[in-house]
Amino acid sequence: MDEIALIQASRQGDLDSFNRLVLAYQDQVYHQAYRMMGESASAEDAAQEAFIQAYRHLGDYRGGSFRAWLLRIVTNACYDELRRRKRRATTPLEPILDGNGEPDSLRWMADPGETPEESAQRAELSAAIQRCLDKLSYEFWAVVLLVDIHGMDYQEASQAIGKPVGTVKSRLARARLSLRGCLQGFWELLPAKFRLVEETVS
Repeated sequence: MDEIALIQASRQGDLDSFNRLVLAYQDQVYHQAYRMMGESASAEDAAQEAFIQAYRHLGDYRGGSFRAWLLRIVTNACYDELRRRKRRATTPLEPILDGNGEPDSLRWMADPGETPEESAQRAELSAAIQRCLDKLSYEFWAVVLLVDIHGMDYQEASQAIGKPVGTVKSRLARARLSLRGCLQGFWELLPAKFRLVEETVS
């Protein structure tokens, strides 16, 4: 896919080119919305609205990661809807399928060689992480979703939330520190990233 050419054609009103971009990114946009909204119907609405807004504002795209630009739009759309509802949705941790039928789950929680006891411990840890994630503010919650779940690097996450890389690092470090404190009872089961926070918390 020649993404740049498709974007340029879309800016000139070529709907077929824009539809190709939608097909390329619709799963990632939907998954971000689903994890924020906590339900499929709301996630579908948010994803659809995000693509409508993206098409209308293609002239505002200034280069860089197009994926991050799209995720920023859908993240903001979800924020607005959650604030309008004045409630906090949960962040689903159960696997959901990507476009290839593969589960899109937390990479660091998967272990195909685990024993039944380890599987039970992982399920318990997953539920605990769910509860602790729900305690985070939107700003910290977003960077955990983008970096630790979507696998973005700092630069791409920076584009997605519209903040400097330093802000992403700081928020992520604080979020992991908060999660680590919330999950003290699961210390031995925690991923290394929560037991050893390497970023400087400022």
